[in-house]
Amino acid sequence: MHFTKMHGLGNDYLYVYGEVPENIEELSIRLSERHFGAGSDGMIYISPSRMADFKMRIFNADGSEAKMCGNGIRCVGKYVYDKGYTDKTYLEIETLSGIKTLQLHVICGKVKQVSVDMGKTECFEDMSVIVDGKQIALTPVSVGNPHAIIFVDNAEKEPITVIGPIIEHDKNFPEGVNVEFVQVLNENTLRMRVWERGSGVTMACGTGACASVSAAVKKGYVKMNEFVTVKLDGGDLKIKVNEDGSVIMNGPAEFVYEGDTIE
Repeated sequence: MHFTKMHGLGNDYLYVYGEVPENIEELSIRLSERHFGAGSDGMIYISPSRMADFKMRIFNADGSEAKMCGNGIRCVGKYVYDKGYTDKTYLEIETLSGIKTLQLHVICGKVKQVSVDMGKTECFEDMSVIVDGKQIALTPVSVGNPHAIIFVDNAEKEPITVIGPIIEHDKNFPEGVNVEFVQVLNENTLRMRVWERGSGVTMACGTGACASVSAAVKKGYVKMNEFVTVKLDGGDLKIKVNEDGSVIMNGPAEFVYEGDTIE
């Protein structure tokens, strides 16, 4: 099997063009392992679609399937354009959370940045969960996949490897949840760290950045209709929440290397 390792701000996946195999759970677990595998946050399969230009399916490092990945879909756009599967710079991608539209920004024949219309987010009423006897307030947000946004004073000092997995498996989230720890730096900038459902700590989460800005707009921390910089461990994303609730994400996508599995 031939694969291409790509990353969006350090959120790395192994990309394969073709149909998803029956042993995908075992395959994603084995190849994602950082020491004995290729090393990644999971695998993404790209294939033709009957309702869009291409279809993507996302599998986490624990073998579970995700509905959507913001960093991953930007890499899908770069993959299909740079490898010659399409010459279009405006694409529709089928995902488990609906069809998403991409605008590819091409320089010297290669995709450097991708803008994604992520669709509408849905912010729910704030709630609280108990972690080690302490009450933690959070804002649930859906971006096609579930997120729990926790606003903190200092994102660098938060014990995300302790709090993240507890909230991920909290009874309020029977299907699990991505957990974002968000610090408001100013009215145009957020600092975000993430515990991703099924993958643990990752360097970036595109849907998490969208969810974080949506929650920050709801609380009045940042402005609607303006791009907000979300500073992640792997770099920056630009996110804008429109009046109708739709969200635009802009960020880079990069190739790392090509590889082949040997059985």
